[in-house]
Amino acid sequence: MGDYDEDTAFLGQTGPYFWTTFFLLNTVFVSTGFNGLYIVFVGAAPKHHCLIPDVNLTEEWRNAIIPFTIVDGEEVQSQCSRYRLDVVRNLSAEGFIPGRDVNLTNLEQEGCLNGWNYSKEIYQSNIVTEWDLVCDNQWKVPFASSTLFVGYLVGSLISGQLSDRFGRKKVVFISLAAQCVSVLLQSFSHSWRMFCIMFLFVGASQISIYISAFVLGTEVLSKTMRVLFTTLGAFLFYCIGYMTLPWIAYGIREWRTLLAVLSATAVVYIPLWWFIPESPRWLITQGRVKEAEVIVRYAARKNKVEAPPVIFKKSEHQAMPPNKTYTMLDVLKSRNIRCITLMCLLLWMAINIGYFGLSLNTSNLSGNPFMNCFLSATTEVPAYVVSTWLLKKCPRRVLLSSFLAIGGGVLLLIQFIPDTLQSVALALEMTGKFGFTMAFSIVYIYTAEIYPTVLRNVGMGMCSSAARIGSITAPYVIYLGTYNKVLPYILMGSLTIASSVVNFFLPETLNKDLPETVEQMQECLGLCSGPKKKKYAGRGNSPIQHEDKSDVQTLTP
Repeated sequence: MGDYDEDTAFLGQTGPYFWTTFFLLNTVFVSTGFNGLYIVFVGAAPKHHCLIPDVNLTEEWRNAIIPFTIVDGEEVQSQCSRYRLDVVRNLSAEGFIPGRDVNLTNLEQEGCLNGWNYSKEIYQSNIVTEWDLVCDNQWKVPFASSTLFVGYLVGSLISGQLSDRFGRKKVVFISLAAQCVSVLLQSFSHSWRMFCIMFLFVGASQISIYISAFVLGTEVLSKTMRVLFTTLGAFLFYCIGYMTLPWIAYGIREWRTLLAVLSATAVVYIPLWWFIPESPRWLITQGRVKEAEVIVRYAARKNKVEAPPVIFKKSEHQAMPPNKTYTMLDVLKSRNIRCITLMCLLLWMAINIGYFGLSLNTSNLSGNPFMNCFLSATTEVPAYVVSTWLLKKCPRRVLLSSFLAIGGGVLLLIQFIPDTLQSVALALEMTGKFGFTMAFSIVYIYTAEIYPTVLRNVGMGMCSSAARIGSITAPYVIYLGTYNKVLPYILMGSLTIASSVVNFFLPETLNKDLPETVEQMQECLGLCSGPKKKKYAGRGNSPIQHEDKSDVQTLTP
């Protein structure tokens, strides 16, 4: 297996086969873009106030029955209370005029006993209006969002095992089918509880699609194409789906129809089954060498090159002696690795809270929520392009801390922008999203370069789990805005600034050989560092190129 690239070198680095596979695999990521964040619209709370039943009230009392309250320094109608209906009805019947004959501040208030009246200016219906997820039940919206990210956590843990056992291609298409069915069933939800359960399956299937397709691409494509696929392809096509979502939601304002349409888009992926190949690398590990040769020979015909009579030698696929298996316990044994891991976990959690917090907050921004979501998605495109270019030349530690400081600093600055400058606040929020997206793309390759080969999967797996915990927490951070609109920004900004400081204690990896063993792993800076280790020989003194690092970037957001 170690000579696969050498055995298939005759295919070249580019060609029709690799380009076709590249684009077909990337189209799969589009579905994860518009199926991942539709809760932004489905769970948005429109303007609302207590429903006033059809009782005998004068026009003055019908207009005055909703009390006014102060929210963020502004006087607005209460969304969760009204003056007692029986008292108001009696006062109306006796001919009293509110504000002139009756001091409204002295009247007793009650909750919205008859339900709520919702504005249909933006949304015809969604889960908030259907199940009255406001006031005392407002917590159910961030809980529903969290179930999606819990599904991400579950899918991250099982998708790798399933693809190792059944094949990358099968898991990709089974996950696509599962996502389609889950979203469709969610559109028929008869209760909030059923919606949350189906959202968990949506999250699990979606992250399974992402990870399995990502791994399939890294194993099928050539080294040169793999670099483009892992650094730009998957992320940019995810952004295409993300940018498409607000336009679909703009055209379909009814949530059940919206989910049914998003589910139906999976039909376009059915023909791809006959065009996307299985991973020859995986087939070889399963002893199915003939099937792997068939795929490689087909690739040779497409690239118009001649394949040798024998592609894979039998001696290359004999059972290898078992190596030591490393677990999370090995991370805890060394003080150096333990400290590095704790700092990486904090980084991943902070970045995910900031990224998903700003993504989910687009419906709460002033202005058109559909345009805000589109702008939020658009800011990711230059972020991925710029980060790919900077990663080739700039130190990882300074780069990551800089963009974390930009993202966190912008969040702390937003609270000082007056309400009259909403466009400035929106621009700052988009700048923060740009910073977090840059940090998101940098932290993956940086973490992979820090850990040695024997611990890389374990370390990335732990960091990915921390990322899922951060994304689960993000909806509740945004929920704090119902009490004070600047609270989420202060919390996310402070956490991000703290993580940018912590990042400076991690070792620099630019132009350093990837460590293979625990002994070759660099020391972290500060109190955690132990006795200085001798410099290892590595694989030569030449700095590792960016192309080589892409092989270890196998997990995605």
